[in-house]
Amino acid sequence: MKEKIAKTNAARMLDKSKIAYRLVPYEVDENDLSARHVAESVGENIEQVFKTLVLHGDKTGHLVCVVPGDHEVDLKKVARASGNKKCEMIAVKELLPLTGYIRGGCSPVGMKKHFPTFIHCTMEQFDKIYVSAGVRGLQIEIAPADLIREVRATLADLVAE
Repeated sequence: MKEKIAKTNAARMLDKSKIAYRLVPYEVDENDLSARHVAESVGENIEQVFKTLVLHGDKTGHLVCVVPGDHEVDLKKVARASGNKKCEMIAVKELLPLTGYIRGGCSPVGMKKHFPTFIHCTMEQFDKIYVSAGVRGLQIEIAPADLIREVRATLADLVAE
């Protein structure tokens, strides 16, 4: 018999919006919270496993970036895309109180409040992508257009070359 996967807040938000998705569990390695580990664990291409980062812009305040797991975010590109002069990553200790999520389990869906969200433009080239479901050990498989619509995201070039 299949083990029942507990619904996360992100999954409940997608249900409420009537968006199709699939929850994909994977084995967590506390010493390796990388997107590469997640991609290998779920048997998917690293370019389709996106990581969610929370930043602070000098003009707009907090914002969310969703970038391919094998890339680093380019802070200058994020600043340009978001209308800031400069952006910086928030401290890990700020993540939980701000979003309701922990490092390695931060989903762009279902944060405590909505923040401007920017998704790397390569997302559109896939039929399905993976983002955290809001806890370590669980990913959401979703169509990019559905995720973009749900989080009201802007597509932009956000990664370092």
